[in-house]
Amino acid sequence: MAHISASVYTSHIPAIGAALDLGKTQEPYWQPVFKGYEYSKTWMQQNKPDVIFLVYNDHATAFDLDFIPTFAIGTAASYAPADEGWGPRPVPTVQGHPELAAHIAHSVIQQDFDLTIVNKMPVDHGLTVPLSLMCGQPPADHFSWPCPVIPFAVNVVQYPVPSGQRCFALGQAIRRAVESFDADLNVQIWGTGGMSHQLQGPRAGLINKAFDNAFLDQLIADPAAAARIPHIDYVREAGSEGIELVMWLIARGAMADVAGGKAPHVAHRFYHVPASNTAVGHLILENT
Repeated sequence: MAHISASVYTSHIPAIGAALDLGKTQEPYWQPVFKGYEYSKTWMQQNKPDVIFLVYNDHATAFDLDFIPTFAIGTAASYAPADEGWGPRPVPTVQGHPELAAHIAHSVIQQDFDLTIVNKMPVDHGLTVPLSLMCGQPPADHFSWPCPVIPFAVNVVQYPVPSGQRCFALGQAIRRAVESFDADLNVQIWGTGGMSHQLQGPRAGLINKAFDNAFLDQLIADPAAAARIPHIDYVREAGSEGIELVMWLIARGAMADVAGGKAPHVAHRFYHVPASNTAVGHLILENT
């Protein structure tokens, strides 16, 4: 049967993608950010999965205010890179895994979670920046990224957005779905976005280091408590865009300890301020 071997958590800041694409990674401002992912790239080479289930949010690329799915799973064979603001990143097309994606969709819907099934969509920096940070920067004419990816888009842009508790429970349903797939696949689940940041209004530029690091502590040691954080606390403490952290709870809910297994091994933890006007958070947890 398929299994989830690890979860990865990382910010997906568009300016990081621009720094990669424009060759600025060694500039003094950006060097500390990318240094925090050097271990991660080595770890990824040594722990390459068969499939990545990547939780992210779309930034008005595939969906706009005319159509806002709360949870959307990509079931296509491939996904072209696209983006708002900077334009499409010069990176490879993302290859999907339609069989596993369709199985997860069926299983999760049967577990009473309503998903939007998407058979064709572009993917933006929310998905491709984490891939670049973890896998390195292959040229756009390269065949593909190191492994297939199942995109899972979450609405954290337009209220109402899903609660942390629902995202945590959804992660548990995804784990059960993966484990019921009749193939020997090593799957990683990634939660992306965050950490604390606000892009507009009087508090634009807000970064809360104390909240961010407390969230990382809780995510590791007491994820059920992290899942109970109310929306208003994210807004007050982490800024209007801090709500993206609920996507990390989907990945955390899929780990073995939540279902009674052993506590995960913390393979890597990194935090840095600033990158653009955002706090960068990163974590790798391995099932043991």
